[in-house]
Amino acid sequence: MRASSLRLIALARTAGSYTAGKKLAVGANAMQNAQQFRGTPALSRIRYTVPNSFTALSLLLGLGSIATGHHGELELAAWMIVWCGLLDVMDGLAARLLKATSSFGAEFDSMADLVAFGVAPAMLVLEAGMQIGGIELGTGSFWTLLVSVGLFVLAGAMRLARFNLTSHKPVKGWFTGVPITAAGGGLTATAVILLIRYEEFARLLPLQIYLPVLMITLALLMVSTLRFPKIVRRNSKVINSFQAFNVAASYYCGITRSYPEFLFSMSVFLLASGLIAGWLTRPSGQYGDDGASDATGA
Repeated sequence: MRASSLRLIALARTAGSYTAGKKLAVGANAMQNAQQFRGTPALSRIRYTVPNSFTALSLLLGLGSIATGHHGELELAAWMIVWCGLLDVMDGLAARLLKATSSFGAEFDSMADLVAFGVAPAMLVLEAGMQIGGIELGTGSFWTLLVSVGLFVLAGAMRLARFNLTSHKPVKGWFTGVPITAAGGGLTATAVILLIRYEEFARLLPLQIYLPVLMITLALLMVSTLRFPKIVRRNSKVINSFQAFNVAASYYCGITRSYPEFLFSMSVFLLASGLIAGWLTRPSGQYGDDGASDATGA
């Protein structure tokens, strides 16, 4: 009996020593991390904060677009998504110029893209179908549109998740599938702006058919394995000049909230020409890089 008691006391002392040692180790690691953080130059922290601030603002604008569209301001909600696209370009550009790319930034950018170019455009199209297309709640057309926008969001999430699995084998200069920024910001948002500005013509269209077809088509293009070109420096001066003009014109139209016709037509042209170029130049057995951490967006 006494021997058993002594063994229990010894085990208790051993457990206590182990727990105390573990606490000391955790405390030492925490102190070391704190010292390393304090030793990081302030400019270095700011360097990483700049691109992440663009990402955060894009996410918040996407949330604002959802709320604004719900209260009937569809055009403003659509322009907010366009602004998210402009911020997405600045995010990637700032990260590269400041050499502030990081795993956290890439993951944060993916989450922001899902809200700004996935959920927000889906809600915008749903509201447009009800407010412009006259689709009534609970009808067959409503459920069809709801399913289509749900598939759009799901495809966007799958596309961004695919980046996390294939980022270790990128193909320089190419995306795999249509970027979510192009689908949600370039096409969907500008299409809704045109429906609002030409509302009389829009009311003549069978939007209960067109809108679901648009969203399902874009969803399939996002999750496809088709190659789509990034906006990067090419060997052709003509292509580089065209890309520079297109980016500058997009910023002007977005900031001034003007010429949505140009934005939409250019998005359609880039979509068609990009898919054709990707098909003609496709290699075998390669996967493109997703744009979650690219300056042009995912």
